[in-house]
Amino acid sequence: MPKSLKFRLSRRQACLGLGAMLATAACARPEGAAGKGNNALRASWSEGDELPFPVQEIYPCLHDGAIHLAGGFIAEDGRITGPTAAHHVWRPDRPDWQAATPLPVARHHPQLVSFGGKLGAFGGYQSSAPERIWESQGTGWWLDAAGERWVTAPALPKPCAEAVMLTGGTGLLHLAGGRSPAGEANAAWADQTDQTHHFVLDGPRGRWQSAAPCPTARNSAAGAEIGGNLHVVGGRSVAGGNTAAHEVYDPREDRWRNAAPMPQAQGGLAAAAAGGKLYAFGGEFFDNGGGVYAEAWVYDPARDNWAAIEPMPHPRHGLGAVTLDGAIYVIGGARKASGNDTSALVEIYRP
Repeated sequence: MPKSLKFRLSRRQACLGLGAMLATAACARPEGAAGKGNNALRASWSEGDELPFPVQEIYPCLHDGAIHLAGGFIAEDGRITGPTAAHHVWRPDRPDWQAATPLPVARHHPQLVSFGGKLGAFGGYQSSAPERIWESQGTGWWLDAAGERWVTAPALPKPCAEAVMLTGGTGLLHLAGGRSPAGEANAAWADQTDQTHHFVLDGPRGRWQSAAPCPTARNSAAGAEIGGNLHVVGGRSVAGGNTAAHEVYDPREDRWRNAAPMPQAQGGLAAAAAGGKLYAFGGEFFDNGGGVYAEAWVYDPARDNWAAIEPMPHPRHGLGAVTLDGAIYVIGGARKASGNDTSALVEIYRP
């Protein structure tokens, strides 16, 4: 299993030294909100093939009929040991996850995307040493046609991680929000700041350009494309904590609008589209000792409203969600806040 480092850290320790900063980033937990799911799978949930190892802070994607997962924070005994370059693929006609060509460099929070017939990986953080865990990156790669080598892709205008990356109805690749270095320093979590930037790429060999900025500066949001529009939901900011904001971008008009907010502010969540609706899962909170959300939601664009769906059997944050054949695969993450109890779980939600 490829690893770039071998050191022990929790995300809270990694982020700062930590109490004060994460207290600032803490979200307000609504009264009566559930924080745990029971251990039995609900009627709409089933178990998928577990990952080869526990991993969190991931952005998997669907490409060429298969689910691809690369990078992230890996763990032993539930606790983070460092980032990985490992790349695995799951296909519905094969048992278990299969190893594929690893990333050129180990990264956590890299964005995987299928665009222009190619599989890409962009941004995220590298960790060159225990004191340099959050080195934000702007470079990216495409996997070559043979699937044997990653080749250089157009670099982002600035280093960025914890963003939302989506393809839109006009054939562009979009990166919205996230965190980038506030100044020259680029090694610690506190060196990064929340962004409203919005960049678009017009083809695998094109160049990134600026588009209408996001209305809300946030990181650790999630999103999906529905009917050619891009939906960005949830996430958090260092100053304001978790947010329920839901913003929709129309690429034909280069314009954002506000949509119905999530019923609950959840940061570090995952989202996917299925059947013309948006589904959102999990996330974490840091107040009152911290925890992970079990709540899951569905948004209907035709009615501009949200409804609760069956809670996650095993609540997680820092997870991914990918739709395949009408089912949503909810992948990896951590079962406790920060870097604790990292999971290899894959659970499948069928709307």
